[in-house]
Amino acid sequence: MPRIAAWNDASSEEDARAYLQGRLRVLSRLLFWSYAAFIGGLTLLYNQYPKLRPEWNGVIFTTGLIGLVILAVIWRLVLARRTCSMTTLNRVDAFYAIASGLLFGIGGVMAVDFKPAPYGTLLYACLTVLSRAIVVPSTPRRTLELAALSFAPFVAASVVISVNGWFTDMPPAALICAVTVICIVVALLAATGSKTTYGLRLEARAAMRLGQYTLDRKIGQGGMGTVYIASHALLRRPTAIKLLQPERVGAENVDRFEREVQHMSQLTHPNTVAVFDYGRSPDGVFYYAMEYLDGIDLEKLVQRDGAQPPSRVAMILVQVCGALNEAHTKGLVHRDIKPANIILCERGAVADVAKVVDFGLAQQITADSGDPMQVICGTPGFVAPEVVTDPDRVGAAADIYALGAVAYFLLSGKPMFEGKTAADLMLQHVTATPRPLAEIAAIPEPLAQLVMTCLSKLPSYRPTAEALARALRAIEIADDWSDASARTWWSAFRERQAQATTTQDPTLTITIDLGRRVT
Repeated sequence: MPRIAAWNDASSEEDARAYLQGRLRVLSRLLFWSYAAFIGGLTLLYNQYPKLRPEWNGVIFTTGLIGLVILAVIWRLVLARRTCSMTTLNRVDAFYAIASGLLFGIGGVMAVDFKPAPYGTLLYACLTVLSRAIVVPSTPRRTLELAALSFAPFVAASVVISVNGWFTDMPPAALICAVTVICIVVALLAATGSKTTYGLRLEARAAMRLGQYTLDRKIGQGGMGTVYIASHALLRRPTAIKLLQPERVGAENVDRFEREVQHMSQLTHPNTVAVFDYGRSPDGVFYYAMEYLDGIDLEKLVQRDGAQPPSRVAMILVQVCGALNEAHTKGLVHRDIKPANIILCERGAVADVAKVVDFGLAQQITADSGDPMQVICGTPGFVAPEVVTDPDRVGAAADIYALGAVAYFLLSGKPMFEGKTAADLMLQHVTATPRPLAEIAAIPEPLAQLVMTCLSKLPSYRPTAEALARALRAIEIADDWSDASARTWWSAFRERQAQATTTQDPTLTITIDLGRRVT
């Protein structure tokens, strides 16, 4: 089995295979267009100056076109449309080196009556070897081996040309030595380039390791941080890592959130995302590791499927209430409940499991209303009125208001308020009354009233998370959503996921400083 480390020190064989196939696609494209330019340029030259045309030009041209077709087939039909094994990819890589060397070497011999031909073919072979070293990071040894295979036909061609006396510009021994020296120098340059490229990739990987975690690819990015899917050095379970850059969110906010993550890690409700670990890198980047949720957030759910069935919405809200109730009991306020922070997933063969993420990771919004700049926590479309009017006294009721806005969004398929600016949206939360849900969709009256109660302007009028969950369970909703419907929906969702192609970022790692953790 081919060694993974021969290509990119990937964290798994599949990562190495996918990376190598992507690099060979790029190399195929470069080779195809450069060879096409070479053949096209010679054709124009010979048409303009027929006396320069070599005697065997017809054979050379036909062989070149056949090689170009083979290259196109490998590029477009094999590498671009199929999942190739490592063995196949290694063979393709070697084939490119051997075939290029043979074609250019034989072409140089057959076109020897056109004196620039040997120089031109050798030049293109050198460019091919150097291009591979740049595009396909691999060990220097492999690059040197493939360069030797590519240049061997040229050394043999120089011997053939010299023995037959076809080249009179220099003595035979000088020609053979010159070609051999050029091939050796270019091969060594290519191997050195591979060593540098390969080493830089290893350094990049070693520069982004979070303790026992290795960041595989980016899966999300927001105003406060970037999320990666990660693998643990010992554990098999997938993990999500969120990174917060102090320069983006402010050092004081990172300190505050680090304290809150400590409390988050103590939350055990099944509808709260589990936090496994947290810490900082030596350069101040804060991270925390949490369970990886392979599902869909409610914002994307509505964007794709539109308004959701009332019974499904009620079930989601009950689960979110459970997570909020535990947090509120422990004195934690989420501050940024919104559709994007509620992930719908499957757990233990149970469909439609809601998970609340990003406790305390509230986005800062600056509202300029003519007075001194005011910093507000939350997302404009889902902030409670008191977050705008009295941000220093925000409590658990603000989460209930935001959850009511989420429910409105799920049931109607559109935001509760719309505005051109963040300030406009927040002003509407303070002064405007949302359009009744009954005017937008067929929603049971008790559910619509309960949502509107959550959206009361006065915090004291809103139910607690526990009371809201009880009220939701008591509502009888008759629609066509059932457990069977949920399982069918998730089955179709997984099929779409499997068919979708994702561009992966390079694997990264980061160093952490355990001594700087808050205890």
